[in-house]
Amino acid sequence: MNKNFLLKSFFKLSILISFVFFSFQSVLASDFKTKIKELIFPKESQLPSAKGELKTRGISRGPGIKVLSPDVSVSEVKAEIKTPFDLKVAFEPRGGVKIDPNSVKVTYLKFPYVDLTDRLKPGISENGIDFPKANVPSGEHSVRINVKDVDGRESSLVVTLVAVK
Repeated sequence: MNKNFLLKSFFKLSILISFVFFSFQSVLASDFKTKIKELIFPKESQLPSAKGELKTRGISRGPGIKVLSPDVSVSEVKAEIKTPFDLKVAFEPRGGVKIDPNSVKVTYLKFPYVDLTDRLKPGISENGIDFPKANVPSGEHSVRINVKDVDGRESSLVVTLVAVK
């Protein structure tokens, strides 16, 4: 076989593999945006509530955390929702310091705590959390969102979701 034939065959195969890979990725991305996903499972919602004070500290030099959806009451950071709902949270850098998306941790405040971060991973970026079609059981659910900037300054916010079916 000649060298040019092998190079052309390899090039064609590379293009085909790339096309299949990127087509699969776009199907996964569109599926993520349209498919209803369990954020909190019914069994987790039946765990006892975490004890202690759920409020966060006052002034922080860490990133800002703002819940865009669902619409929350600013005074209580509480939202009545119908499921499924779109969870959108914006992270606001301070002092020009970038957000570290790998530092984001989302915890369901039950005893024991339930780490929701892995479920939200596909929707986490340095801009925030974009998790469409989230599903939770009926009832009240308190969730803590923690984020750090690249300098290690941390902020947290507790959001209470009151789900009605």
